[in-house]
Amino acid sequence: MPHTDARPWTPALVLTLIAAATILSLSMGLRQSLGLFVEPMITGTGITLASFGFAMAIQNLAWGIGQPFMGALFDRLGGRIVIVSASVLYCAGLFLMATGSRFGLYLGGGVLIGLAVAGTSHGVLVGIVSRLATPAVRGTAVSILAAAGSLGTFVIAPGAQAMIDLWSWKGALAGLAVLASVMAAVAVPLGRSKPRGPAASPAAKASFRLAIAEALTNRAFVITTLAFFACGFQLIFIATHLPNFVAICGLPPSVSAQAIALIGVCNALGTLAAGHLCQRWGNSTVLALIYALRTAAIALFFVLPVSVGTTLVFAAAMGFLWLSVVPPVSGLINSLFGPANFGSLFGVMFLSHQVGAFLGAWLGSLSFQWSGSYSLAWIALIIVGTLASLLQLLSTGGRQAAA
Repeated sequence: MPHTDARPWTPALVLTLIAAATILSLSMGLRQSLGLFVEPMITGTGITLASFGFAMAIQNLAWGIGQPFMGALFDRLGGRIVIVSASVLYCAGLFLMATGSRFGLYLGGGVLIGLAVAGTSHGVLVGIVSRLATPAVRGTAVSILAAAGSLGTFVIAPGAQAMIDLWSWKGALAGLAVLASVMAAVAVPLGRSKPRGPAASPAAKASFRLAIAEALTNRAFVITTLAFFACGFQLIFIATHLPNFVAICGLPPSVSAQAIALIGVCNALGTLAAGHLCQRWGNSTVLALIYALRTAAIALFFVLPVSVGTTLVFAAAMGFLWLSVVPPVSGLINSLFGPANFGSLFGVMFLSHQVGAFLGAWLGSLSFQWSGSYSLAWIALIIVGTLASLLQLLSTGGRQAAA
């Protein structure tokens, strides 16, 4: 019999949703603002674009490798201890970046911030909300979390640029470290939580190793994991290299900050829309559509002249499609396996995303260093995105994946 609850939107769920959205806003806003430091760090330290890009590649790889472990810790210990620990790593990483050395950039901006994001992003926070929400409102709650969690970029990116202009890039990184520490305080309401509904049965509480083994035999899960590579490849290239790209095209740094902020605003709308469409068309279909539309936007931006107008329109389009993958991906995992081992399963799928992110950040730098332009990288984004859209269409997944 389906699980019912007279009060699906309990005070505990609402409070948790607010806290989780705040943490996600801070984590994503801080991370997506790091591209603003490319030019001042290159000018002020002699660090090359290739070095900065490689540090961001390390960050995304550390995020991907760390995500299954952070997810497993969350499944066992709850969200609070994971987020507090990750907040400390975030602060340490930003302070190490401020030293201006390659070691500080690679260890702090790369490894530590990568691990910190793994503990303060969707793999943990969506799992927390999914456990408290009943199946009737779970999809809506996850969509709200992903949408609200993107709004931090709208504030943090312009704020980071203002701190760079008023103080220095080192002072701005210290200011961002203070913001990172706020996540630890907000995590206080996020204690242990048990899955609600059918997924709370003892059979659903299998060890994360058995859950991963089962998932890797599921066609929809495997195909979605492979296609997820393109998501990281495209988005992290843009997050890392768009500020430098528009600067090369003669636009002022303020345009980059505006573009990143616009991504955050449109992200909220796109994520809510994706959650609604998943209920009608199914998770795999919506994912394929997102990859196709995102790739089309990249192709148009590549062939059109770069101006303030085209940059902001591109940012709006990408923002609408940025984290809109979260509702269908989390919906697929929850519908197939339930929320009991969500953190571990999302971590495995997200590792593919972050391998793509590593290559997107690093190869973007190498493309520019070798050829003097980003053209090869833009073409690669188009090819990989097209393949992902076609691959995702193969993930029919049955009624479960469409639920």
